[in-house]
Amino acid sequence: MAPGTADYSYRVPPPTFPSGVSLRPLRATDAAALAQAYRDNREHLAPWEPLREDGFFTEAGQAEQIARRLEGRAAGTDMPWVLATEERIIGTMTLSGIVHGPFLSAHVGYWVARWMQGRGVCSTALQDVLRHARDELGLHRVQASVLPHNTAWTTVLRRAGFTLIGTAPSYLRIAGSWQDHLLYQRILH
Repeated sequence: MAPGTADYSYRVPPPTFPSGVSLRPLRATDAAALAQAYRDNREHLAPWEPLREDGFFTEAGQAEQIARRLEGRAAGTDMPWVLATEERIIGTMTLSGIVHGPFLSAHVGYWVARWMQGRGVCSTALQDVLRHARDELGLHRVQASVLPHNTAWTTVLRRAGFTLIGTAPSYLRIAGSWQDHLLYQRILH
């Protein structure tokens, strides 16, 4: 198979999400709902994310963020999704830093609302995103970074077949300080 081409012989049925949850591409019209989701989960997400200015949690702030992500999607470097119920957005999952050519790789990141944790939402969404990365984008590898004490995300990654490839000292500035991260990867072919 030529690099960058989809191999549809490995397709399996799409995963089944918990009742009422779906994974769909991010839309420009999601700014208000995404701002509300971030406000509702601000304290829950604070230990795992960069420090955020108050404007980030507004509809206008999310409209700017969404515009950047949709530019990345148009350029082929990002693929942003939202996890949603009929009533609201409950999280996001994004492939970023998509690289084609001989690397065929991307980075995956996510968050889910506190009240939806432990229901298999992230595990199911990650399987769907990995399927998309392999079958639709033709990627060979997906990487994830995780704080060493984030056992929930580590569990999701291991369930999805990711393997530990190393430690990155002072990798990202999270919650106001440079923090070490564990690096995981999943080979898709």
